[in-house]
Amino acid sequence: MNMLKVGDKVPEFSSKDQDGNVINLNDYKGKKLIVFFYPRANTPGCTAEACNLRDNYKLLQEQGYEILGVSEDSEKKQSNFRNKYDFQFPLLADEDHTVIETFGVWGPKKFMGREYDGLHRTTFVIDENGTIERVIEKVKTKDHAAQLLD
Repeated sequence: MNMLKVGDKVPEFSSKDQDGNVINLNDYKGKKLIVFFYPRANTPGCTAEACNLRDNYKLLQEQGYEILGVSEDSEKKQSNFRNKYDFQFPLLADEDHTVIETFGVWGPKKFMGREYDGLHRTTFVIDENGTIERVIEKVKTKDHAAQLLD
């Protein structure tokens, strides 16, 4: 796992969102961007995290941030997740791992003593020039916006 770190320039990427629209990193040029990776749509931790960002979306926007959620779920799953909870931000359906590999958030995980490869819940804060300002690896799912506004 070779994760992007603070100071790295994010390589250009494109992926489809929950509605099949192509989203490129370039779409956010000149804006501050929060990219949060979550393991699975509609699971308790991921739902808490995304809802916390939804509830604080206005505050984050006032600070100049746009938000992108990313998981390896299908467009249909992402669409159901977004509609169920009324998220104002796009969710990328990164089934082919293009964005996941770009950021380097796929790798060995442990759960209940079992080791397997999976998506690491990680958030990247990217500045207007596409450079990583901050990486949050210990995401507090119920209070994630506070970590970002901190």
